[in-house]
Formats: sequence, structure tokens, C-alpha cells
Amino acid sequence: MDYSILGWIVIGLIAGALAKWLSPGKDPGGLIITILIGVAGGLLGGFLANFIGLGTGGMIWNLVLATAGAVLLLWIYRMIRNRSA
Repeated sequence: MDYSILGWIVIGLIAGALAKWLSPGKDPGGLIITILIGVAGGLLGGFLANFIGLGTGGMIWNLVLATAGAVLLLWIYRMIRNRSA
């Protein structure tokens, strides 16, 4: 199943919520930043999955990839924000 950018944004919204649930903590930007990071993680996960040929694994697989991308971006964001504070 090949998702469009809009599909990856929707998957990214769900992935952002899952990423926040999987890696709880105080985020410097709050809920809006976490959602945006989830969308970016969804787009990143979708791009990378399609690039390496794993983007056709179905909706559950795509959600897993998007969530992994969102968790990674959330971790990077926290590291950058904590260093600058």
C-alpha cells in the first residue's frame, strides 16, 4: 500500500501520540510540538521506508516505521532543547 503525503501526515499524527506515550517526559514545546514532530517522523519514516523498499508492508508496518521516526525525532529534539537550556 503506497501512501501519499497526506496519508503519511495522518499516520504521523497517530505516530506522534504513540511516540509521546512510548517516551514520556516533559517536552519543552508541549503538545503542539510533539504533534509536529510526529508528523515529521511520519514523513521521515515513510520516505525512508519507500527509499529502501519497505514502504509496502501495510498500514501497521507503516505506523511502526512512522512511530520509530517520531520517537527518534522526539529524542533528538529533547537533546537539542536540553543543551540550549
